[in-house]
Amino acid sequence: MPLIERVEQLPLVCVRVGHELSAGSCPIPTMGPVTTAVPLTSLSHGAGCGCKLPAVAIAPIVEGLPRSADPRLLVGSETADDAGVIQVSDHLALVQTVDFFTPIVDDPYDFGRIAAANALSDVYAMGGTPVSALNLVAFPLERLGADVLSEILRGGADVVEQAGALLVGGHSIDDPEPKYGLAVTGTVHPAEFVTNAGGEPGDLLVLTKPLGVGAVTTALKRRAAGREHLTAAVEAMTTLNAEAATAACAAGVHAMTDVTGFGLLGHLHELTEASGLAAEVEADAVPALPGVNELLCGDDAVAGGSRRNRAHAETFARFADGVHEWRRRLVCDATTSGGLLVAVPAGAASAIPGKVIGRLVAGTPGNIAVR
Repeated sequence: MPLIERVEQLPLVCVRVGHELSAGSCPIPTMGPVTTAVPLTSLSHGAGCGCKLPAVAIAPIVEGLPRSADPRLLVGSETADDAGVIQVSDHLALVQTVDFFTPIVDDPYDFGRIAAANALSDVYAMGGTPVSALNLVAFPLERLGADVLSEILRGGADVVEQAGALLVGGHSIDDPEPKYGLAVTGTVHPAEFVTNAGGEPGDLLVLTKPLGVGAVTTALKRRAAGREHLTAAVEAMTTLNAEAATAACAAGVHAMTDVTGFGLLGHLHELTEASGLAAEVEADAVPALPGVNELLCGDDAVAGGSRRNRAHAETFARFADGVHEWRRRLVCDATTSGGLLVAVPAGAASAIPGKVIGRLVAGTPGNIAVR
């Protein structure tokens, strides 16, 4: 059956040029953005990186897997790092990662861009350079139509090209819940990769993007936020971490990770535990997207993934009495395509684009004090 006939027989789905639907017919566009009458986020049980399995549940499963003793494996899963690193020669190592998730926005093109930037971020967090990527697609093609999927893939391809990498293929399955992401391969010198395990006492912690995208997208689904909130969130999520990673490496970074589904405290916990240190976070210094403070003062902006993050954080983090509730929620917000969290010598922190939010200190590994 021709595509246009199939779409016409599905009254719940229509596509058109532009970002908003209007009354009347919805002609099939030959170019331009595509929108669905069925919001992409309405088909997903969780949004973006918020659909991750909880850290407290997945950690013991991964720990139970067999571990390789092959000397070529420079970074494996032992420290919950962002990507694996495999040495292939004296001067070359591969950085490998995979990341995909359910829609966090309804615009298909933006969904593709966000998912691609998020997957590429893992390579940047290891100090690597992305080289190639493969599409990972789970999609209800009969319900949403080929044009929507094309826009998702176009968004992903544009960001991969922006990163200077090559999109070389992919794999797709039929799935009633849309999912998209990338498997990414990067390169790094075997002596120059960065992990989350190299932090040193006294290192300052720099966060390179504001938090709050989980709060914004959750509030939008519950009609508690406006388009101005979404615009800022999409801009943050589609910004590559390439520049920040380059600056961090030039500044002599000791440890680095990116902030995604487990929230700031969850990913800092992994970094401090891997580094054998504790941390102090200055709550008022943590940057937030515009308007997020107001959103997080109510319950409509708190996603299920963020609630799970908060419950997990309370097992390793202590909040000072003066820390406002909205800031407690902010540091546990389930983030998608967030910034880099960089542990760097104090004298070099100003060279990294971002905000100093705390420091690494001696103490029980993994413990965090939020003041």
